[in-house]
Amino acid sequence: MRPASSADSSQMMMADSGSSEEVAVICNTDITSTESENNIINTMVERGTALLRKMEISVAEADKRTGKNTVNMQETYTVYLLETRPADSVPEGGTPAAPDTLWRRYSEFELLRTYLLVTYPYIIIPPLPEKRAEFVWHKLSADNLDPDFVERRRVGLENFLLRVASHPVLSNDKIFFLFLTEEKGWREAVLETGFQDKADSRLKSLSAMLRVKNPDKRFTALKHYSDELNTVISQLLRVRARVADRLYGVYKVHGNYGRVFSEWSAIEKEMGDGLQSAGHHMDTYAASIDDILEEEEHYADQLKEYLFYTDSVRSVCRKHELIQYELEMAAQDLVYKKQQKEELATGAVRIFSLKGMTSKLFGQESQEQRESKVAALEQSIQEGEEAIKEKNTESQEFVQKAWNDIERFTAQKDKDLREALISYAIMQISMCKKGIQVWSNAKECFNKM
Repeated sequence: MRPASSADSSQMMMADSGSSEEVAVICNTDITSTESENNIINTMVERGTALLRKMEISVAEADKRTGKNTVNMQETYTVYLLETRPADSVPEGGTPAAPDTLWRRYSEFELLRTYLLVTYPYIIIPPLPEKRAEFVWHKLSADNLDPDFVERRRVGLENFLLRVASHPVLSNDKIFFLFLTEEKGWREAVLETGFQDKADSRLKSLSAMLRVKNPDKRFTALKHYSDELNTVISQLLRVRARVADRLYGVYKVHGNYGRVFSEWSAIEKEMGDGLQSAGHHMDTYAASIDDILEEEEHYADQLKEYLFYTDSVRSVCRKHELIQYELEMAAQDLVYKKQQKEELATGAVRIFSLKGMTSKLFGQESQEQRESKVAALEQSIQEGEEAIKEKNTESQEFVQKAWNDIERFTAQKDKDLREALISYAIMQISMCKKGIQVWSNAKECFNKM
């Protein structure tokens, strides 16, 4: 047995944090071999969120457009059709009301998410689907305009909107509502919030990470867990891509059976029909791998969502480090000012301090100068004490809000990943059963020869 590590303790911390809130799952999650094929989105939606009680949200389709970019160069890009309609707007036996629609580019989704990250630093913001395909196997196109990739991204963008709309805090954001309902003027509205001025610089965050003296052990453990989860899911996706490569070859080589059986049937009289039929079964088997691996990509996308979620978790941890660092710097500055005041009040000056050196070079200050400086320091100390109180309050509020959201996210993560892995296993079992059925059919053909 390996010794328990900090990752183990953080993993235990992230597991088994149940939620009493009622949830519903978007799309089908019945665990049967026939129905699991349609289980390509796995999104927990809290029925209690006001937005989802009022509105149905979907990304209905994608369309390729051509136009000029900001530097007046021609470019091809993809836009996505957002549809919203009032919930419960369908009368019994009637037809649904026509939805409100608008088009959005992927870059607009990115702007929305950046706004949410800055505005709600204590929340684990849902990730967007990948901009370009990662962890692809050799037959899968890495082109971001490839129709299959665009379709998977459409599903991912819808999943992102449903994640935000199901969140108890994010769902009430005015900018998010405008994103869903106002095609023109939305970008101006989000920029007017001034969120970009509140964004923490990378250098500032790095400085906080390296220099914070008393980090919160819970956030340190969470950050470590997030790093390890990222590594594990990355490895899982790489293994899956290698398996897909080999599986594709195994299936396609069965097409050679079909060709050989067909050629053989041409020279046989009594066995010809059986060989020809067996060859057709082999051809069907060889062709089925394309649909199988396309379906697998949807399960891979579910894992990728949590791969990208790990960065959202780290973002919350980095923000807490920055708040803690600023608190420590304020406390250190206050100690320094109190020390200065004591030196001025008593006249005791440390020999090796800057003040001590200047006193030796330029002589002692007058009583009036000292009193003036003491008064200024007293004012500065009072302001520093108030600033520390505010920073302490900010830190406590951040920790409380962040930990509430971490518990919500943990319940969501455990449920989603468990169901995705179960559904993936069921799909593999179904695939194996189809292979057995093909060879059983071939056996029947051989028996009839």
